[in-house]
Amino acid sequence: MSERIHFIGVGGSGMSAVARLIAARGYAVSGTNLTETAYFQALRDAGMDVQLGHDAVLVDGAAAVVVSTAVRETNVELARARELGIPVWHRSEALVRALEGQRLVAVAGSHGKTTTSAMVAHALHASGVDAGFAVGARVFGIEGAVAGGYAGTAGVSVLEADESDGSFLRYRPEVSILLNIEPDHLDFHGTVENLHRAFADFAAQSRTVIACVDDAVVRGLVDAARAAGAHVITYGTADADAVVGPEGITRNGVTLPLTVSAPGAHNRLNATAAWLAAVEMGADPASAAASFATFGGTGRRYQLRGEAAGVRVIDDYAHHPTEVAALLAAARDGGAGRMVVLFQPALFSRTRDHAANFGRALSVEDAAVVLAPVFGDREDPIPGVSSELIAAHASMPAGSTLTLAADLEEAARLAADAARPGDTVFTVGSGTVTLAADWILARLAERDADG
Repeated sequence: MSERIHFIGVGGSGMSAVARLIAARGYAVSGTNLTETAYFQALRDAGMDVQLGHDAVLVDGAAAVVVSTAVRETNVELARARELGIPVWHRSEALVRALEGQRLVAVAGSHGKTTTSAMVAHALHASGVDAGFAVGARVFGIEGAVAGGYAGTAGVSVLEADESDGSFLRYRPEVSILLNIEPDHLDFHGTVENLHRAFADFAAQSRTVIACVDDAVVRGLVDAARAAGAHVITYGTADADAVVGPEGITRNGVTLPLTVSAPGAHNRLNATAAWLAAVEMGADPASAAASFATFGGTGRRYQLRGEAAGVRVIDDYAHHPTEVAALLAAARDGGAGRMVVLFQPALFSRTRDHAANFGRALSVEDAAVVLAPVFGDREDPIPGVSSELIAAHASMPAGSTLTLAADLEEAARLAADAARPGDTVFTVGSGTVTLAADWILARLAERDADG
């Protein structure tokens, strides 16, 4: 009988991907989660032993217990593992074990990691390379993927490298991507300087670094990466080894056409990074560049959840001001029309630190914005920090509105009631706001049925 690895919080996006890869290594996998997420359901549908609710007895007999930073020491299963002396692995440590012996592509940055990681995997598969991946969302279009995890057979894997808790420093990738670096997760890193140092250390551990020189902080790390012995390939909209423009990607004097299914200028940059990484790992350049036109996207990244009463509902994971601004700009450029935006801030510390930028990002024309309460996740409330801080910094243009909701359910009702035929409703944030998409669709359908 194979050793059993137990996952606490297995229904999370990152944990579910690691669980899939651990299972592919021949381990038995068990796991628990408080809520029945889509990732949890995907693992259960794949035949894994996952259960709702935490129970200390489920840890007994496990060879190791896997946790994320969000699991607190007071969790009954973690406490039981400590009591029994069962090894406790952080999620990233489990991922390292799952990918032992693989050639790795690691994608790091404040924004765009999930989409870019999935783009790398997609480009490799389009070139006949059966790459594995560990991505923090469902990846559409790759048969056999469970949640965000896929084992692959090529000895090549793509992983989303998380800087939020410093765990990306556990990886030793053959190729790494540096997308962008902005102040975030300072609850862990403490200072912006520490955050930048962590990214520099991550780059120094890579054989090849693919760096976006459109980002000033990333551009500042290029020389340090070279000094550490890494081969650096730069990309951007100008003055780079690979330049993305209206016609396509140009490198070494050759331009390959580039059509990207995901909207937004930022996704053309993401595709360029993914193309460079895929080619470094053996993909055919032309096939890889052409593949992005058929990229199926990932869960909660501009994901169309449905349409009712003439209103489209799109769900997106954007949870930093830059991401929210990029999402709404891409939507506007993509013809979304009038927008209804339900935004749920995630983390009290991020809300405190970025309230002004969130307010500016949400102050868009021809829009109805609804603010749900802060989703605390792993944090305790901070006195005086609420969605009202964001509202105080918003300056809505004439014709646009902003409304504060008492809870997520009320926010969903307000968003549905604000929507008119031809509008697009966005549910935005990294927390439980994804649940609101279905509630909004149901309310719209009921309204349509009532005439």
